[in-house]
Amino acid sequence: MNLLFISLGCDKNLVDAEKMLGILGHDGFSFVDDENEADVIVINTCCFIGDAKEESVNTILEMARLKETGRLKALVVTGCLAQRYREEIIKEIPEVDAILGTASYEEIGRAVREALEGRRTESFQDIDAPVSETTDRTVTTGGHYAFLKIAEGCDKRCTYCIIPYLRGKYRSVPMEQLVKEAGELAQKGVKELILVAQETTLYGKDLYGKKMLLELLKKLCAISGLQWIRLQYCYPEEITDELIDTIRTEEKICHYLDIPIQHASDAILKRMGRRTSNQEIRQLIAKLRREIPEIALRTTFISGFPGETEEGHQILKDFVKDMEFERAGVFTYSPEEDTPAYGFADQIPEEVKERRRAEIMELQQEIAFAHSSAMEGRVLEAFIEGKVADEDAYVGRTYMDSPDVDGLIFVNTDLSLMSGDFVRVRVTGALDYDLIGEVEDEFTE
Repeated sequence: MNLLFISLGCDKNLVDAEKMLGILGHDGFSFVDDENEADVIVINTCCFIGDAKEESVNTILEMARLKETGRLKALVVTGCLAQRYREEIIKEIPEVDAILGTASYEEIGRAVREALEGRRTESFQDIDAPVSETTDRTVTTGGHYAFLKIAEGCDKRCTYCIIPYLRGKYRSVPMEQLVKEAGELAQKGVKELILVAQETTLYGKDLYGKKMLLELLKKLCAISGLQWIRLQYCYPEEITDELIDTIRTEEKICHYLDIPIQHASDAILKRMGRRTSNQEIRQLIAKLRREIPEIALRTTFISGFPGETEEGHQILKDFVKDMEFERAGVFTYSPEEDTPAYGFADQIPEEVKERRRAEIMELQQEIAFAHSSAMEGRVLEAFIEGKVADEDAYVGRTYMDSPDVDGLIFVNTDLSLMSGDFVRVRVTGALDYDLIGEVEDEFTE
């Protein structure tokens, strides 16, 4: 029986998808990448912002047509859109045979079997229940890097964010389970482990009564085979001196930190329900750059949040200019039903949001290009991800680049390299967000 799995949205959603693939693989399904060859299609959906919601709905509708035009026998919808719009999907899209909420992915095997038997299935477990103990998964990222989701849900309750309503309260994955999963990934050839959660920095507080990220990092660093460990989604107010010291001193931890900041106006930060001020964030960034001079910082911002004035927008522009982030993304505010900000007065017109976003992106683009140009002459370790067709060149990433969201380095060499190899590369030029380089010496792996 052929099965096509479509996973939309974030890397945390992807981990759920990979665990569902592991379950379905054990159940004997053959995986295909062509919807016209699929007897079963599973869509793991996202609805974090409006664009993601629209993509999920359009994908479901597109695949539903195959019930009439193709060989499709069962259509299954899982993930955040399923959790949020359960009744609407059931009522409006009768082609959907099974629907699973965010805490129900372990039911995927049963749901698919029942769908194939002609029974419509729904499974919505308690979103505040302890996280699943499943560690087996089918890695879809090429086999040499993988995401490790260390917690589920969130307690921060930022006023714009729908995640707590879809994923529940913050629940850490037990440390022994994470170490086991990381070890299994390393045995399968994973060399870069990327730690993700709605907030990684609070890891362990719910289970152990205190933050345990440092202890987890030390255990992960001890796993043979892992060479890079990367941290994402570190809230600024939770970044301690001890965490900074651990990043600085543990050789396997990339000198890279993803810090979702969202804005720089104190008035907007307060309205967003954030826990830090402009000055506190500036002090943190100064400390990070002082303690780890070569650190690459990534962040995200929201433009056009309700009540954002031109003055507030200028504060954000000044902040972006001053901080010179190596990596940054900017999103226009997306009003999400059921969140406090959805009902705020002073909603900003779409054209104003887009203009402000474009201004910040243009500013950040200049900063990013300057960072890339300044790298010329430096020797960096590169993680090879593939070959450039018909050229003596490879595509890789440096410690400054997380997959899919950051830049690449194009490595010129007549050496024969493999995906997952690490090589020392001298940077010879820059292409906007990407770097160009040549192999400095024999590759290390």
